[in-house]
Amino acid sequence: MRAPRTTTTSRSAGTVARTPRPQRRPRPAPPAANPVKRQRWLTVAAALVVALFVGRLVQVQVFEAPSLAAAAREQRTATTTVPAHRGDITDRNGVVLATSVDRYTISADPYAIQQFRGGKRADADGNPVADGALGVAQLLAPVLGRDRNELAAQINGGSRYEVLARNVEPTTQREIAALRLSAWIRTELVSQRVYPRDTVAGPLLGFVDAEQVGQGGLEQAFDDVLSGTAGAETFERSLDGVRIPGGLISSTEAVAGGNVQLTIDHEVQWKAQASIDDMVSRSGARYGIVLVEDLRTGELWAVADSGSVDPNDRSNANVAQGSRAVQDIFDPGSTAKVITMAAALETGVWTAESEFTVPYRFTTPNGQSFSDSHDHPTWNLTLAGILARSSNTGTVQVAEAIPPQVQYDYLSKFGFGQFTGLDLPGESRGILLPVDRWDGRTRYAVTFGQSVSVNAVQAMDVFATVGNGGVSVPPVLVKGTQAPGGEFVATERGAGTRVISEETADILLRMMEEVTGEEGTASGAQIPGYRVAGKTGTAQLFLPGGGVTYMASFIGVAPADDPRFAVAVFLRSPRSSIYGGVVAAPVFRDVMSFVLQKEGVPPSESAPDLIPLTW
Repeated sequence: MRAPRTTTTSRSAGTVARTPRPQRRPRPAPPAANPVKRQRWLTVAAALVVALFVGRLVQVQVFEAPSLAAAAREQRTATTTVPAHRGDITDRNGVVLATSVDRYTISADPYAIQQFRGGKRADADGNPVADGALGVAQLLAPVLGRDRNELAAQINGGSRYEVLARNVEPTTQREIAALRLSAWIRTELVSQRVYPRDTVAGPLLGFVDAEQVGQGGLEQAFDDVLSGTAGAETFERSLDGVRIPGGLISSTEAVAGGNVQLTIDHEVQWKAQASIDDMVSRSGARYGIVLVEDLRTGELWAVADSGSVDPNDRSNANVAQGSRAVQDIFDPGSTAKVITMAAALETGVWTAESEFTVPYRFTTPNGQSFSDSHDHPTWNLTLAGILARSSNTGTVQVAEAIPPQVQYDYLSKFGFGQFTGLDLPGESRGILLPVDRWDGRTRYAVTFGQSVSVNAVQAMDVFATVGNGGVSVPPVLVKGTQAPGGEFVATERGAGTRVISEETADILLRMMEEVTGEEGTASGAQIPGYRVAGKTGTAQLFLPGGGVTYMASFIGVAPADDPRFAVAVFLRSPRSSIYGGVVAAPVFRDVMSFVLQKEGVPPSESAPDLIPLTW
């Protein structure tokens, strides 16, 4: 056990004495700095930094170089589409009905426009150009025909793309380019479809959508021929988007589409449209159709719809509907009696001078009752007289000697129930029921054009066959196509098919001439100087919601002694008269006269060899 420390205190003169503390040993002095060692550390640190930078540099320049270069290249390059011109559609003489022209879409970059500076520029009125959107609008508005303030409001914002105008003509685009606004205003080349003849053949032609794809009519039917292949250009641009002169990297030329030449004659088409429009207006009809066909070739010179639309005007929804000539079907009515007469003559059961007693009303052995269009005393008519006066009761008596299957076969051989081969969008093949679906009334109704439906082209082809000596030639609407820089390729045409003998066709023509005579139903179809053969039709059309309307028609050929053309006229729901001889025959006369004179067809030289109509 440690003894307690004792402290000796000396008390003398009031002073207290303390034992002194031991002195601390002085600290040793720090060693002198070693500059060599410090230099080594600095060298190591610097080496590490350099190694880090070198490693990063190697990484960037060696390993990441391709991707970074590609990213930089992508940032400063742009690719634009070079539109391909769609091919032309022309008439038979090369007159352009549809073509494509260069136009421009004008757009702005509102975000970049915020940095625009007017500087020392002056606008068209000599006023100083402001900065920003207002300054750009000062320069651009007069060229675009826009209000300056409205344009300034449109291009004042933070977006990068704002369309200012579409389908701008090249002259306007050049004016915009002269303003030196390419850093803020873009002009993009586009292709626009135009129809120089406006409403001529509008429903037949169809139209194209914003992507230049055919919609309806011939534009759709021949889209694969008319469509071209777009090209492309890849070029370098500055940070503000301006194309760098000489910075073209690659380009692929656009390939234009092929051309389509029609059989249509634009003058005949115009005449047909004008004539049917006039009669629709005068008769109060719902609509009308006129067809013109060259009998020797099957080429259609006109496919005219009343109220034809202008494909340049896309605000009209009717532009997409196509032509009623192949889409709408209806009972042919009395024009189909020509087929019954052909079957009677061809099978030999009757001759043109065979005699019939024809009352106003007639009842068949199976109890079906039929009547004529208007009351009359009992007539003594020949087969030619039955056709000339368009008697239903007489036609039913003629058909009693023709078996139903034979009647069906002739309807089919004349093209009923079959597609025309024109391949137009929306075409209907009509309705021709097989014989085993005919009831007791249908067996007779089909003989005078009821209980069977056709389109306008099918109805006309019956007369084209008779006028062509009994040979059916497929109707043609396209003469051929031509690829850019290539040769013209004519449309393949089917061989003609003999439907009836030439002798039967000649007799039918003589019988149809009587229709246009003074005792027939279509004296209004007569053309001075030319012999005309044809047939009227007044077909009942039963409406889906109930009620009945009519299709009035006249189809004929001329000159009857040497047929060159067929013209078919149809009017749906005429109000002034339901009879084809009254409303359709005058249109036929008007259009056929125009075609014969235009083509310089010589007048008829011989007088008709008339067949007795009565006995």
